[in-house]
Amino acid sequence: MFGQVKTHQSPTGASLSWRHFPATTEARGILLVSHGLAEHSGRYARFAEAMAGHGFHVYAHDHRGHGATQAPDAQLGMFASRDGLDKIFADIRAVREIATTAHPGLPVILFGHSMGGLIALNAAETDPGLYDALAVWNSNFRPGLAGRGGQVILKIEKALKGSDVPSPLLTKLTFGMWGGAIKDRKTDLDWLSRDDAEVAKYAADPLCGFDATVSLWLDLFRLSFDGARPDRLARLRKNLPIHLVGGSADPSTEMGNAVRWLGTKMEAAGLSDVSVTVYDGMRHETLNELGRDEATADFAAWCLRAVAGRR
Repeated sequence: MFGQVKTHQSPTGASLSWRHFPATTEARGILLVSHGLAEHSGRYARFAEAMAGHGFHVYAHDHRGHGATQAPDAQLGMFASRDGLDKIFADIRAVREIATTAHPGLPVILFGHSMGGLIALNAAETDPGLYDALAVWNSNFRPGLAGRGGQVILKIEKALKGSDVPSPLLTKLTFGMWGGAIKDRKTDLDWLSRDDAEVAKYAADPLCGFDATVSLWLDLFRLSFDGARPDRLARLRKNLPIHLVGGSADPSTEMGNAVRWLGTKMEAAGLSDVSVTVYDGMRHETLNELGRDEATADFAAWCLRAVAGRR
């Protein structure tokens, strides 16, 4: 099941670590999971089991620079020394091929959380014919002036130190600020969830919480600025089912306002099937938050509607 880790040699040269939870009822579709920054696919076991119970074959892999995936050009916290985004998208295509070869004819939903949501939207725009529905959770495509400033800082750091070293300053300006935004916090990681047990699991996981490199931060800003551009949104099928989720207490998405903004941008681009939900009181990790069962059930219902008649 999902606890069994397999490897696949991607055309990009990466040895991808991936997991699969097969549908436990009549198969309705394939769900590809794109995880967030400084975590890994293994953290989605509960979600995968729940979605398998609704008829979805769930596949998830560790992105380059994360988890157990290995690549000669991707150290911890780095997509690649060059062309990182192209390689990330190619890796997703490789996992999709594994899934569709095993389950031919089933519709494919691409799901991404946080960094994974940045990747998912950009991947769908890059390969619009490969996905039948798209879910973007807890992602911020509106970095604004602060994002532009961050890019300047990163370019200076790259010139001075190189691209394959961590950026402590960007970590403070993102994770540090988000942690500080939670007034009643017990730890600096409480911005992730109100569930203390889930926060403790993250803190204790040796594959979580590392600092991103200068290179990775530059790639993330590019994903964030590019994904919501009108010309890129125009590449998507107008009636593509899209599911956006945020939390009203998530500082990384401006308390959910960046999620609502993305929905407005998508509708302005002519996308006709965009649903937006901002859960009251939830912080960043919806799938590890109090109320996660409700959010998962809502998502399962949306997925079933999205794939209806597409088999």
